[in-house]
Amino acid sequence: MEFGVGIFPTYDGMKPGDVARMVEERGQNALYFAEHTHIPATETDRAPGKPLPSKYWKTYDLFVALTAAAAATSRLRVASGICLVIERDPIVTAKEVASVDHLSGGRLEFGVGAGWNRTEMSNHGTDPRVRMRVLRERVEAMKTIWTNDEASYSGRYVNFERIWSWPKPAQRPHPPVLVGGSGPTVLDRVLAFGDAWFPNYFPGVYDKIAELRARAERPIEVQLMSVPADPAVFERLRDAGVHRVAQWLPSGPRWRVEQALEKWERAIAEYHPE
Repeated sequence: MEFGVGIFPTYDGMKPGDVARMVEERGQNALYFAEHTHIPATETDRAPGKPLPSKYWKTYDLFVALTAAAAATSRLRVASGICLVIERDPIVTAKEVASVDHLSGGRLEFGVGAGWNRTEMSNHGTDPRVRMRVLRERVEAMKTIWTNDEASYSGRYVNFERIWSWPKPAQRPHPPVLVGGSGPTVLDRVLAFGDAWFPNYFPGVYDKIAELRARAERPIEVQLMSVPADPAVFERLRDAGVHRVAQWLPSGPRWRVEQALEKWERAIAEYHPE
């Protein structure tokens, strides 16, 4: 089982390339970057007494951050965790994904999702009520662009005919698509257009993994974010066939990031005593 970390790559914290270099040097397998294009000012308080942390509206552009991380490393898998595809033009995003994968020598993993902030997605012109259908069409359209010299796609929300777009991704047929989410219909989306399921850890995840295995007719990985730094949890997830587990690091100066990484590393060392 592999291990990774995620972070909101904020402009007032460690630079994305510095974070990537550090986690590669310390033996992590993957680094995930979160994405929000913006946060509506009226929704910075999600619940009474629980203001939304400012890291949500201070992040660098996702693909700029991923490029910096890829350029600073040679082995680390760099990933979107997650890319809000419903807020992005699929033709432009397909080129960004392919460009980062090509420049990194095939080290990109493409985590996708619909997000939770309905006002944020509405500001991009996406009706929250149809966001899951938009997500599917945009991912399918991007796959068509990555895998065809001349691509066409006809859907309800995405339409184009006979387009050329290079570079193509270094990974074939394309970077793995990690489908985020843990709602009641998430496995339908994973089975429809995902290469992996990528939820946050929750107690019922083991039953969901078993359901995914029972329903899948092709190999599908499971990667988990927000996993407790607990060797016993690692063992149970390994036994469930999970490919990679990861935990969020705090955004901020190097000492704060490093302190959290060291706690994660101690749990990994206890799981893998050497």
